[in-house]
Amino acid sequence: MGEMRKWRLAALALAAVLGLGGCAGGAASDDAATAQTEEAADGAAGGGNANGDANDENADGTANESDAGGAAENGDAGDKAADFEIRDLIGTPTDYSVADNWMYCDTEPDEDVDLFYIYPTVYDDEDGTDLSAVDDKEVRLIAQLVYGKTGSAFGDYTNVYAPYYRQTNLAVAKGMTGEEYEEYNMQEQRTDIYAALDYFFEHYNNGRPFILAGHSQGACLLKITLGEYMQAHPDYLERMVACYAVGFSVTDDWLEEHPYVKFAEGADDTGVIISWNTEGPDNEGPSLIVEGNAVSINPINWKRDTTTADASESLGSRTLDEAAVAAGMKDGTITSAEQVNDMWEVVPGVADATVDLERGTVICTTQDDYNENTEIFGTESFHSHDYDFYYEDIKANGKARIEAYFAEHPAE
Repeated sequence: MGEMRKWRLAALALAAVLGLGGCAGGAASDDAATAQTEEAADGAAGGGNANGDANDENADGTANESDAGGAAENGDAGDKAADFEIRDLIGTPTDYSVADNWMYCDTEPDEDVDLFYIYPTVYDDEDGTDLSAVDDKEVRLIAQLVYGKTGSAFGDYTNVYAPYYRQTNLAVAKGMTGEEYEEYNMQEQRTDIYAALDYFFEHYNNGRPFILAGHSQGACLLKITLGEYMQAHPDYLERMVACYAVGFSVTDDWLEEHPYVKFAEGADDTGVIISWNTEGPDNEGPSLIVEGNAVSINPINWKRDTTTADASESLGSRTLDEAAVAAGMKDGTITSAEQVNDMWEVVPGVADATVDLERGTVICTTQDDYNENTEIFGTESFHSHDYDFYYEDIKANGKARIEAYFAEHPAE
């Protein structure tokens, strides 16, 4: 969220290079970054409008459960989930049989593990609708750009599946608490993600283990997913290598309410949720993303205690030469979001990390590139750097957890 202004300007500049015009409505660009192997249909199908007005709803305004999420699957999964049903889905789900509604979709998978990725907030418009349209071209382009600093940490060794979805306007979230924000995301945002998960598991996953990853609003939606969707589908949960729900609080209270989900204790436990919020040592003011009783893990040494990991211990951060990107857009050598994502570079020894057990966050003392949205995140928030500060550490950790998963499941 915090670098919204920079990414929006980059998206507008790139949109101009690509000749997209405007920022709302219509089909997404035919960009190499979409990585589709299927023919994309024009526009979105079944998405409804940004405010959730949609057809085929029940009389009470909720979607039929068969449209997204479905009823519980009561397989033999111990006490992880018992007779749980997903209810009160709002609006008509986006149609994920349409290839154009996927940002990334490996229809010819060649890896042993899948990645299901949910991008963070990329829609911020004071005069806009409460939710983005699923086919908003600017939103789609920023999502592609932001993938380069977040979800791509796992992309080299997984089959990648990342849906476009209707998401909360950052302008609407101002003034909310984390609990209010989570509740707000239970609308069409949730409906779309559940529909995408349905399609992913039914048509793409083919029984493979998978990683869930997201940031900010994406992490909030992953928390909702673990709390409901995976409770209704315990057989899916058993194949989850890990869930990286970074940039939104996971709390002790939430973990107690969902005992079938365990928080990571170290570098290679599997089937666990992994989370942190990165801040400076003196963050003050309200925060949309940090709740009371939050828990975090250190993204360098993967410890839950207060042991400091020096910046020298980090495997490397990811940075982008913004001047080179701007120059490339200006002279026409950059014509796609994929090219921008290829320009990220690894820099060693940038960020340290210490878990603050009382606040439930990760403290970084070696940087001062704080988020501008202080009224949302506080005065010293590194929210926009949750992934890129520790990019190579996250990348290596994903591999370690996959290795551990297959050691625990040798037949798979």
